[in-house]
Amino acid sequence: MPVETAWGLRIEEVRPKTRSRCLVFRDDLDAVRSAAMEATPPHGVIIVVTAGDAVAALLGTTWHSTPPEPLMTTTLRKVAPSLPIGYDATTTIDAGVVNVRIRSEAGEVVAAGYTAVVGGVAVVDRVATDPGHQRRGLGTAVMNALTAAAMEQGAVTAVLHGTEEGRALYERLGWQMRSKITSFSHQA
Repeated sequence: MPVETAWGLRIEEVRPKTRSRCLVFRDDLDAVRSAAMEATPPHGVIIVVTAGDAVAALLGTTWHSTPPEPLMTTTLRKVAPSLPIGYDATTTIDAGVVNVRIRSEAGEVVAAGYTAVVGGVAVVDRVATDPGHQRRGLGTAVMNALTAAAMEQGAVTAVLHGTEEGRALYERLGWQMRSKITSFSHQA
């Protein structure tokens, strides 16, 4: 679960390439400095809306940035289920986190995504489609399944940190870009 801080949210994770993610909501370098002290090395991540160049200068050479990426929102609405022929979808909920998986006929997971609802807002995360299965409607199918599950849990709106590659899909589905954000990863 996210931990609220004076500068935003800290999320502790146990993944090989990420130990903690710090989402800095304030647009000032003091907030970034505070988050940097809490982003657990190695592999801590700080996500900011502040100017990337100023943050890079503050953090130094042990932090590497991504190009700015879209932060998007939408008002959720009922959508018709969609799943291309030859694929099977499952939706599970564990500790409030919705996990959508789409498998090929061979049984391999080829598209997936997560969402969790907090205060009526669905936070969508890690939506991805295997490159060999892209351009078949699987991304739309994942997003539609996440939307349906989020609405069942009381979500009215949703937010996601996407990639430029995924932006066209999200915009087609009615999402709007609100800001560009930059991620900084600590490389020990």
